[in-house]
Amino acid sequence: MKKVYKLEELGCANCASKMEREINKLNEINSASINFLTQKLTVEADEELTEETLKTIQKIIKKIEPDCRLKV
Repeated sequence: MKKVYKLEELGCANCASKMEREINKLNEINSASINFLTQKLTVEADEELTEETLKTIQKIIKKIEPDCRLKV
C-alpha cells in the first residue's frame, strides 16, 4: 500500500534526507521517500500504517526538525 503525506514547515533538504533514512529503518515500512520541493512523504508498506507507526514517524520528524509536522 502506497500513501502520500504532506509535511508542513520542512525547512531543510538535509533534514529531509535524515528523516527519510530513519523512517526507512522502521520494520513496518518497505520504503519511504521525502521530496523536499513538494514537501511530501511517500511511504510504501504491506498493510495500512497503524496509529502507532504514524506516531513513531512523527517522533522521528520532530526529533530531526522540531517545527515540521506530518499532516495525516
